Amino acid sequence: MTYVEDELTGQPECWTRAAAEAGRYGAELPAPGERVAVVGCGTSYFMAQAFAALREDAGHGETDAFPASAFPHGRAYDRVVALTRSGTTTEVLDLLARLRGHTPTTALTADPDTPVMAVADHVVVLAYADERSVVQTRFATTALTLLRAHLGLHTCSVVTDARTALAEPLPQGLLDSTQFTFLGHGWTVGLANEAALKMREAALAWTESYPAMEYRHGPVSISTTGTATWMFGRAPEGLAEQVRATGALWIPAALDPLAELVRAQRLAVSLAAARGLDPDRPRHLTRSVIL
Repeated sequence: MTYVEDELTGQPECWTRAAAEAGRYGAELPAPGERVAVVGCGTSYFMAQAFAALREDAGHGETDAFPASAFPHGRAYDRVVALTRSGTTTEVLDLLARLRGHTPTTALTADPDTPVMAVADHVVVLAYADERSVVQTRFATTALTLLRAHLGLHTCSVVTDARTALAEPLPQGLLDSTQFTFLGHGWTVGLANEAALKMREAALAWTESYPAMEYRHGPVSISTTGTATWMFGRAPEGLAEQVRATGALWIPAALDPLAELVRAQRLAVSLAAARGLDPDRPRHLTRSVIL
């Protein structure tokens, strides 16, 4: 078993712990009414997108998401939240150092023995969700679970769905597909982006992701036999029929969107194995980008 296989199967337990502990971080995490920016790189940026949409939709306050390297310093925020598994990513550390003394910051990380501990005002350490694989799975989803629970949006059914995602066979025909498109709506756009990234990182797959309503505005033209189009959350009316009419395989959401991401992680690992690739050591990638 690869590291990433072991790590992705441990997500239900990590989520349960994160949800149970969320209440202890009231002072470190955004309060209702605060104007918040959430930043990260790669997978962490996509989790930032998901949390930002969740928080704003829940009425907790204006919330933006940015890659750490593209933070708009001309804007004023009450708090900046940074997601960084390694605690060593250069862009995140540079941003937190620049904000220190001006804007309160909170970092979510997996490693307490890293530079992020010294540059963030507050740190939430999820050491139990740390990973050995370069490809992120459980840290990202555990951090998002903690943030969902902080908003009061986590339920036990999410963990139940994650166990289902790990136990049930993948939808028939997926491994035979040659192109994959992931679609989301609202907070699940970030999850769709992350699912596509997992497929590229682990399996070198031709993969794209879009807001579901945008799929009709051009991208649907690539759909054909051999394409798999996977929806995270409820699909817009008529989209499933339009995709099926192209000959593509339509994968509807069957579980909580975060559990759907677990299914996509499994697909990425399975496709990597079928192609003779090592998902723990993706091509040209490292655990952290240090410049």
